[in-house]
Amino acid sequence: MTIVHQRNCLWIGALAALVFFMLSPVASGAPLAADEAGATVEPVDVFYITNRAPETAQDGTSTYGAERSHSMAFGSVPVFGHEAETAVVGAPVELGRFPSSPYALERMKSGVRRAPSVVAQHQNASAAMLKELGRRVAASRRKEIVVFVHGFNNSFNDAVKSAAQLCSDFGPKDFTCIALTWPAGGSRGTFLGYNVDRESGEFSVSDAIKALRIISETPGLREWHLIAHSRGTDVLASALRELSIESYVSQTPMSKRKAGNIIFAAPDMDLDVAFSKLFSPVSDPDLMYGHKAAPDVTLKPGRLHLTVYASDRDGALGMSEFLYGSQLRLGRLDAHTDPEVMRLAPHFADLADFISVEGGEGLIGHSYFLSNPSVRADLTAIVRDHRKVDDRMRALVEIRRPFWYLPNH
Repeated sequence: MTIVHQRNCLWIGALAALVFFMLSPVASGAPLAADEAGATVEPVDVFYITNRAPETAQDGTSTYGAERSHSMAFGSVPVFGHEAETAVVGAPVELGRFPSSPYALERMKSGVRRAPSVVAQHQNASAAMLKELGRRVAASRRKEIVVFVHGFNNSFNDAVKSAAQLCSDFGPKDFTCIALTWPAGGSRGTFLGYNVDRESGEFSVSDAIKALRIISETPGLREWHLIAHSRGTDVLASALRELSIESYVSQTPMSKRKAGNIIFAAPDMDLDVAFSKLFSPVSDPDLMYGHKAAPDVTLKPGRLHLTVYASDRDGALGMSEFLYGSQLRLGRLDAHTDPEVMRLAPHFADLADFISVEGGEGLIGHSYFLSNPSVRADLTAIVRDHRKVDDRMRALVEIRRPFWYLPNH
């Protein structure tokens, strides 16, 4: 499908699709009555990390809303039911909180330093978080962590329900599952709501960096995987860009951080912006490697690998292209994309694969990572089974590497 044809298609039903996108989260955060299955199964214990402001729910329990908090918190929340659409979220229990950021500074005769009292609070919170994560990893079978980052217009409940479904698919006893949830899902109207969430995502990058650093240092951890959806991919990509620069300059390969799979589902990012954030640090020959540039250095990514799920039938991303004048969103770079645009993709040295998903679910086709059985099975094959892209059990059809097609079964 050509770019011109894509642009023309955007006008067909544009207003209806736009309103539906802006008003509909991935999974409803409204209270649901537990069905028979949800009431009898053991809940999924999701570890959450959030910079959402605390609030009181309608039933009087404490939860987290759509407003921003300058203090990142972490805790535990039970989710009853293995399907995000019907799951019921219990009361979250906050286990710790970091100081308000940006951290306070003090003027000294010799310069400026971080306030010692704030540093102590940060270290105490970090130690408490590592202790809890270490306990969870020790109790799991695989000693691996899965981190989920949600997208636009998702509430706290939406985020933890999606994380619980992924965890259930992979094996809740096998993995430690984390919902990294940022302030999204406010009610500021159709257009302003999207823009507010977009800026709240940018606000959340520094906390995401802080959280990912700590997660990578979890005692007993073998490997950790990152899964992000929609606008959450931009939050994650921005955080990973900073961490990759940090790792490169300090000569600490990402393999030592025990990073595994990075999975972007329906990423709501401009194509050029996405490639710049994800690959520019490692492709810059002038970036300092220790005390000097090392353009000929051979990097060791270990098991680090990026997988992108995309569909040209994703109506939400089509509207996002229209709103922001983007040539193409990363989440629409699939088998039907104009070949001229596909050639914009740089050489990835087998570090990335792009999987085309046919037929998005629902009116806007944006939440297929939760609703499409083929995508769910492929995600499980990647994270749980460690199957490579050309493994026959994944049933992918090669288009032209690194582009693949995932048939619906």
